[in-house]
Amino acid sequence: MFDTLGLIWMSWWCMTLFHPLHADLQRIERICSAETEESPITNLTWNWRRMELSWESSKNFPSYTCMMTSGDRRRRKKVENRKCWFSMENSLPLQGGISFTIEVPNTNISKHCRFIPEGKKGSAIENFSCVIYDVSLMNCTWQAGRNAPGDTQYFLYWKNSRDDNETECELYIKGENGMHTGCRFQNVMIEEKTTYFLVDGISSDSQIQFYDEYIELCEIERLTPPLNVSVNCTVNPAGCTITWQKPRASYEKPEHCFTYEINIQNKGEHDKDKKDPPVIVNTNKYEFENYNVKKKYILKIRARGNSCTINKSWGEWSKPIEFGENEDYFLVVLLLLIVLGTILVTLLLFFLCKRYCSFKRVFPPIPQPRDKFNTSHDENIQTENMFPSSLSCTKEVTMVEEMT
Repeated sequence: MFDTLGLIWMSWWCMTLFHPLHADLQRIERICSAETEESPITNLTWNWRRMELSWESSKNFPSYTCMMTSGDRRRRKKVENRKCWFSMENSLPLQGGISFTIEVPNTNISKHCRFIPEGKKGSAIENFSCVIYDVSLMNCTWQAGRNAPGDTQYFLYWKNSRDDNETECELYIKGENGMHTGCRFQNVMIEEKTTYFLVDGISSDSQIQFYDEYIELCEIERLTPPLNVSVNCTVNPAGCTITWQKPRASYEKPEHCFTYEINIQNKGEHDKDKKDPPVIVNTNKYEFENYNVKKKYILKIRARGNSCTINKSWGEWSKPIEFGENEDYFLVVLLLLIVLGTILVTLLLFFLCKRYCSFKRVFPPIPQPRDKFNTSHDENIQTENMFPSSLSCTKEVTMVEEMT
């Protein structure tokens, strides 16, 4: 019994996972077969994995013209059999609905079929974008559909050519409640080819619409900074020559495919105070003529695609490079520091001595020598009266010494 329940659950899970695409393929056949218009062309079938449109015909015609239309975009191709496949570069996304038309040249025979994706409206992802950085790393991000149920989970698949099998993302970026909101890719090979991305979803509440898009990887690469930036300045005449090399990329592109933006500002000057417009050049050399030998400058350079198949958005800035001379403020600052230091040390010693020392002990008064010539008569008399015994003793001792 448990085995039976497990088998039923696995079958339901697989049907839920692959139901949207399977239902979409059936939707094409049902609409085309239900048309009342009589035509020898019947049973149009679109194989999204191989990007192939096939049909049946009760008459043999030497050639057919197949068309794929999405909005104001149209792809047309002439074939001599009953299969019409589109390359990655010529295919159109299916997410918004698409029309297929088969015509027989030089006749009025045709067959029209409208493909409409099934699923809850507004459940497909939104704001899908991818960017390649550091040559071989790629991030793709998206947001959940505005009407997607809370238990919706999304899965990303991609392929580089119509003959390749789709590959699922290996490293998902998770948001709230563990929902997949992006994917990280490593070792991405950027080629001049179109890549097909498809984000499918599952939910136990309702069927989720898928999202698909064709992207040229070379156009979403965020360019690395220009390499080997150097500055060579001269005083007479005053000027600087700035040179660099094109950004690093996974595929070779000639020099004329890049445009560069040069940002030069005085050191210490804020970007909001800078009034000079950026300098745009199409070469890897620039002559800076406004060089002032008494000033120091900061240089940054970034690149973008020009006429070739390269991302037209600006890439990353190079590391800032300083060149020139600073104004001579060093001596003034040094003298100011010395004066401030002296004042602080003096104040410190003053407060320490006032707190822990006695000025009389540290600096006792110096006794002054007596001036015998200016001693007054009164002082002599006072001195004799103060020491009468001492004087008499002295006289007696003197007389005794003379007698002996």
